[in-house]
Amino acid sequence: MDSLENIKKVRLEKLNNLQKAGINPYPAEVSRTHTNKEAFDNFTKLQKAKTKIILVGRIRSLREHGGSTFCHIEDGSAQIQIYFKKDKVGDKEYKTFLEDIDIGDFIEAKGILFLTKKGEKTLEVASWKILTKSLMSIPSEWYGLEDVEERYRKRYLDLILNKEIREKFVKRSEIISKIRKFLDENGFLEVETPILQTIAGGAKAKPFKTHLNSLDIDLYLRIAPELYLKRLLVGGFEKVYELGRNFRNEGMDREHNPEFTMLEFYAAYWNYETMMDFTEELLKFLDSKIFKGKFKREEYAKIVGKKDEKEVFPKIKEPTFVINHPMEISPLSKKMEKDPRRVARFQLIVDGLEIANGFSELNDPLDQKERFKLQEIERRGGSEEAHPYDKDFIEALEYGMPPAAGIGIGIDRLVTLLTDSKTLRETILFPTMKPKEHD
Repeated sequence: MDSLENIKKVRLEKLNNLQKAGINPYPAEVSRTHTNKEAFDNFTKLQKAKTKIILVGRIRSLREHGGSTFCHIEDGSAQIQIYFKKDKVGDKEYKTFLEDIDIGDFIEAKGILFLTKKGEKTLEVASWKILTKSLMSIPSEWYGLEDVEERYRKRYLDLILNKEIREKFVKRSEIISKIRKFLDENGFLEVETPILQTIAGGAKAKPFKTHLNSLDIDLYLRIAPELYLKRLLVGGFEKVYELGRNFRNEGMDREHNPEFTMLEFYAAYWNYETMMDFTEELLKFLDSKIFKGKFKREEYAKIVGKKDEKEVFPKIKEPTFVINHPMEISPLSKKMEKDPRRVARFQLIVDGLEIANGFSELNDPLDQKERFKLQEIERRGGSEEAHPYDKDFIEALEYGMPPAAGIGIGIDRLVTLLTDSKTLRETILFPTMKPKEHD
């Protein structure tokens, strides 16, 4: 088998041949009249009228038979067969195609649709031009099935060769669109809050740190948008949501990636029970097969107690709200009136994954101040995940924040569940990877 360098060398020679012949291997203009799917869907009408159409796509196969060649081209909609005959396209054009075009190149083909003897819908090419000359060979069988790391590093090849992977990311996009639709229709306003923050608050996590030269100040990539979204409740917005990236400088495993997509939404005059009910509705709207029936609600003290969450949660398979957590691990949640040692908080666990975390929001500025002080003691004791003291947020609460409930839903984990994937990396287009060492 030729090495990748030899293949590239040969293809560079073909590129040079095209340029010497006055052909631009990377033209700016494309004249497509139909997508490949449109050609299939309107085949009978186009064939009957003998309409000349122009299709485009990447060449996925080539089969030469004397003075004719069959190949398949693939665009974003479908793969279709095209047919070259020497006496149809001309000797010179046919020779150029055979000698200088490879699998992986993008071409434009103009012609008329017909049915082959085997009944395959095909375009008989009258003229063609190259759109992109590829310099690397696409593997005929995806070696990444054995080398998972390589699949993630070269996701573009994974998408070309693995339709199941492409479908996962199409579904991911559909899930996000449906979430926005549901929230919009329920009166929520989509907003944007800072990703660069002077204090990394809104969760207990270790942040990434950077420096802003123009103001000579240190900044952090946000670990959560929570405290800014609550400021909007103070400002009079009653229902807000944000869907975007968060960053946490922590471990990487099946359930964690340093940058991840999070949905957070907040509703004034709701409590955590209202939020749990609404979350059930949202998830059933996304997938009524996985999310069905009334979700279980289990006391944190009963199922976790003194055990490690990591030990307990993987055993929970059915959608379950774990509720009423200890106050000391929930610095932003409102205390239970009947038992101030616990807070009105929930975590939603499905198939061993924590999908969501929410609570009745703490809106008492004096209580919040004391919680931040306790967290500050933890920070001085060496905890890099303890919540920092946020004086500006306390001041915002002092102006008055209405009773409210909020929730964060991990989109990557949710998509992992809804696409029956094994790990977050399968549902993130470009997961964080350690760079390969190069000479």
